[in-house]
Amino acid sequence: MAKAAGCAAKLNPAILDSVLRGLPKQTDPNVLVGFDTNDDAGIYRISADLALVQTVDFFTPIADDPFTFGQIAAANALSDVYAMGGQPITSLTLLAFPEKGDTAVLEQIVRGGLAKMAEASCSVVGGHSIRDEEIKFGYAVTGLIHPDRVWLNVGAQPGDTLLLTKALGTGVITTAVKRGSASESSVAEATASMTRLNRDAAEALAAFDPQRRWIHAVTDVTGFSLLGHAREMALGYPARGISAVSMEFEHRAIEYLPGAAEAARDGNVSGGLTNNRAFIGDCAEFSRGVSEEYRRLLFDPQTSGGLLVAIAPDAAEGALAEMQKCNVSARAIGKVLPKRPPLLYIS
Repeated sequence: MAKAAGCAAKLNPAILDSVLRGLPKQTDPNVLVGFDTNDDAGIYRISADLALVQTVDFFTPIADDPFTFGQIAAANALSDVYAMGGQPITSLTLLAFPEKGDTAVLEQIVRGGLAKMAEASCSVVGGHSIRDEEIKFGYAVTGLIHPDRVWLNVGAQPGDTLLLTKALGTGVITTAVKRGSASESSVAEATASMTRLNRDAAEALAAFDPQRRWIHAVTDVTGFSLLGHAREMALGYPARGISAVSMEFEHRAIEYLPGAAEAARDGNVSGGLTNNRAFIGDCAEFSRGVSEEYRRLLFDPQTSGGLLVAIAPDAAEGALAEMQKCNVSARAIGKVLPKRPPLLYIS
């Protein structure tokens, strides 16, 4: 029932970027993070020691089972709050559903979302629905955070180690599902990844670095792909004195979902992947040793993907060990370099 599945349904990043760059800047001094940084969520200060984290995320079906789709949509929406270092507390449902659609399907979608929100201890307090022939589901989520302990998606420093907390490949695998060529095992692994909250990874990182001394930048990897979100991280924010950097990735160090490389090799390329590659391609350079299927995977739109973390090199092993205690299979996948061409290099 979906023309494009999950985060692959996102608007072309080139279009979005051209629009956002022309919008006026925020003038409210309590807006600590707005849309101008392309960050994962907004931050609004309400007192000296308390701020709101606010985000919204919804998309088309990414799974055939409606309960699972609801779970994935909830996990994906919550992820932006975790990526900022916040604690989600309330959410509002966003729903588009066919007027003559099967109400049993609708109930299972909503039940799946509620189950995942309950797992996150995030209360669903309302929502809004409209008639639409293409199903869409998600949440607007509000969380809490200390204003001085926000993780931004910019601020990576030369020498930092880059960590990734989930395997890549949900986009090509779900595209293979639509074409009837995905194995049951690869679908099961992709589903388990997409329904897993980023809470454990975020809480482990916060416990390891409660004062935000070593963690310099964090983002979650979703529809704009690993390289797309890495690009945003690398560009910095010169207007706030946060310099641009370059990044180098070792493609063999990255974890990929079982069956992802085969799905990419077989040409299971979504429109979102094609858009990402067109928009980011000029920023990324690959060594000859990176085969085409892995190039595709690095541009692959992820749904409910992991956290990409820039952390001081001396602290990387400790952070990985802390996440391992929480059964988070994070890996060191690259490093941050002083700004130089190319912006992103993949060996």
